[in-house]
Amino acid sequence: MTEQAPNVPPDVLAETERTRHRRLREQGSHSRADLDAVLQAGFLCHLGVVVDGTPMVVPTVYGATAETLYFHGSVASRSLVASPQAPVCVTVTHVDGLVLARSVFEHGVNYRSAMVYGVPRLVTDPEEQLAGLRRLTEHVAPGQWDYARRPSRKELAATALLALELTDASVKIRTGPPDDGDGPDAELGLWAGILPLRQHWGALEPDPALADGIGAPAHLTGREHRPL
Repeated sequence: MTEQAPNVPPDVLAETERTRHRRLREQGSHSRADLDAVLQAGFLCHLGVVVDGTPMVVPTVYGATAETLYFHGSVASRSLVASPQAPVCVTVTHVDGLVLARSVFEHGVNYRSAMVYGVPRLVTDPEEQLAGLRRLTEHVAPGQWDYARRPSRKELAATALLALELTDASVKIRTGPPDDGDGPDAELGLWAGILPLRQHWGALEPDPALADGIGAPAHLTGREHRPL
């Protein structure tokens, strides 16, 4: 575990050259609670990494502990083998709505976003690999780890799990209505406001190959129609 920067409280994200908010500073946050909330609300991240000299952004699932972000990284692991100290950037973004203003210039998006920087490590310790995969699985579908068959040794050997410390991170959040309500465009007589975006889980769709009499487990049926 990487230690928190000196003189920085544990509930505050340390400000670095990579995480300093240079634009839209009013939307920036250095709160560790905000980072945790953004990570907890999602399960899909985008991993930015350079592979064979070419930048790539790869979507993958993740799971987080208080100190570490775990994610699948078969593409990134190729880069790590060639350049063990190669930095990456992992982003998680949630879109909460469109901000429709009176002028196109003032249009925007309400969102929550986190960026995590660092040099990930390939998890090779069997116990940590198993714990990290459990964390990832339970983050995506709580209860599924204890319900489904666990990975075999052969499957674990074929799995690339990466770990990235949550010590160099940045958060931005935009909420609220358009910013032109008290400007000259307010006299145009045009509607302005928010078009919210809501996501929720739908009804379960059974595998056609299921044998008769196999019902869905309670930890999945309880998620139907719940918001993400």
